[in-house]
Amino acid sequence: MAQFSRLEVAQAMKDTGMIPLFFHNDIELSKKVLKACYDGGARLMEFTARGDFAHEVFGELTKYAIAELPGMIMGVGSVTDAGQASLYMALGANFIVTPVLREDIAIACNRRKVLWSPGCGTLTEITRAEELGCEIVKLFPGDIYGPQFVKGIKGPQQWTSIMPTGGVSPTEENLKAWFDAGVTCVGMGSKLISKDIIANKDYAKLEQDVKNALAIVESVR
Repeated sequence: MAQFSRLEVAQAMKDTGMIPLFFHNDIELSKKVLKACYDGGARLMEFTARGDFAHEVFGELTKYAIAELPGMIMGVGSVTDAGQASLYMALGANFIVTPVLREDIAIACNRRKVLWSPGCGTLTEITRAEELGCEIVKLFPGDIYGPQFVKGIKGPQQWTSIMPTGGVSPTEENLKAWFDAGVTCVGMGSKLISKDIIANKDYAKLEQDVKNALAIVESVR
């Protein structure tokens, strides 16, 4: 069961402005990455479930977060159907992120009152997602569309909340462009949690990088 309501999750997304994205099949390494992000100030984590037995890793991470990291909101990304969404919600997912808009996922999440954020790439998809109860739409892949697309959407639909993923980097120039365009928050994966950090197990650097990124987000809003 989710530990946080969808309204609490949506508010945390708006308040922090950034969600780290991460996947690894090593449970202990994943815990250290999660703690570094938490210590850096992140209060959400999107576990991008792209590997075999990913649900086992997520289950352990969620237990760890509940026991050791108060206020950390665990969610799952790369979810492709309602069955997968239901599995992760049973393991404690507080939000579900998908690469595409699927109504079966919307129904499964809405029944449990869990926030879901579908990947959309057109105004029609965004509108349909909102009709299905979506609070925050994922713009994916963000680097294909860019801040100008967000600005265009926000013109006729000022109420739309958008979270780009892909094409977001922890620099002032990049983040300022996105937030100036009107995004609610951003998702950052390898540009934040880099292969070098993982290879070197440099969790102190990751903590500082997360802290710096959140400071930039706060300054450019």
